[in-house]
Amino acid sequence: MADLPFVAPPARAGDRLDTIDTPALVLDLDACDANVAALHAQATAAGLAVRAHGKAHRCPELALRQLAAGAQGICVQKVGEAEGFAAAGVRDILVSNEVVAEAKLARLAALAARSGMRIAVCVDDPEPVDRLAAACAAQGARVDVMIEIDVGQGRCGVEQPEQALAIAARIAAAAPALRLRGLQAYHGSAQHYRGPGERADAIADAASKARRFRAALETAGHEIAEISGGGTGSFPNEAGAGVWTEIQAGSYALMDLDYRANDADPRAPKLRQALGVMATVISRRASHAVLDAGLKAFAVDSGLPAMRDPLWRVRGLSDEHAVVEPLEGAAALALDQRVMLDPGHCDPTVNLHDWIVAYRGERVEAVWPVLPRGASR
Repeated sequence: MADLPFVAPPARAGDRLDTIDTPALVLDLDACDANVAALHAQATAAGLAVRAHGKAHRCPELALRQLAAGAQGICVQKVGEAEGFAAAGVRDILVSNEVVAEAKLARLAALAARSGMRIAVCVDDPEPVDRLAAACAAQGARVDVMIEIDVGQGRCGVEQPEQALAIAARIAAAAPALRLRGLQAYHGSAQHYRGPGERADAIADAASKARRFRAALETAGHEIAEISGGGTGSFPNEAGAGVWTEIQAGSYALMDLDYRANDADPRAPKLRQALGVMATVISRRASHAVLDAGLKAFAVDSGLPAMRDPLWRVRGLSDEHAVVEPLEGAAALALDQRVMLDPGHCDPTVNLHDWIVAYRGERVEAVWPVLPRGASR
């Protein structure tokens, strides 16, 4: 089969933003840099490290900027993401997810065997511990292990300290191929609880559970050096709990409509909308205009995108179109005019694009590749 044609980037450094090819994923670097600086400063003041979540942007260049701004490492959800970031020079990566297939464990061990790499992974069952230990032994590697506890998400994670103790014993028996590093205590649902009080209550409960697990493990003689979790939506609560050692924020660098729908917590850093999708007007009537960006440019699991111009409303999306309607006082849109839209959910929206067009003001500063779709394996 012939190779597929290369998908050229939608812009080049120096281009005017209103001339780029669309639909295009774009990033306001002034807003992104301000977001990164604000959250990192608050984390430092609270004695927390930042482990930036690469699943949000899947962009090695952006991860390297976060590391340069003080992040101690990154976390990812898939081995493929870890491989992509490692190839770009990231050396401290936590796979904040369970990995159980032997082929994936072998890939993870191969990463850990590289000089200067620190690789960690989450577990919530004793069985994969033995598989991971065998993979590491075969490649002369060592992997750090985080025992994931369910702190309220109802997804992965052990529910009782006795389960964690059984896993910890299995990890200890696999030394030096494996080392218990700590606990994964992430409450993803709490990131999107709308009220600050709801978020505070959820994280207080999560902190109580994490303390209970840590005490049980330490009493049994296991060192718990790190407790990792937290995120963009609940960050002030983890920062004040005295339990977590690092924060796994990801969306903070980009932002989206769903996070902006949360009621503000006065303790939280003021984060700006940095990510957008640029589209072009391809048809117009008195009642509406049609843009060239639809379901293949926006994830809609958290709702429709919104026009950056508040006097235009998105009526609906189809595969390759967005229909937008004017509100009273809206300026008319011209054919071939570029318009900006904000995504409902940044992470899966990024995954629909091959490039991030990074800009300042009205000029493109850089164009960065997004990891391939295969990074989901």
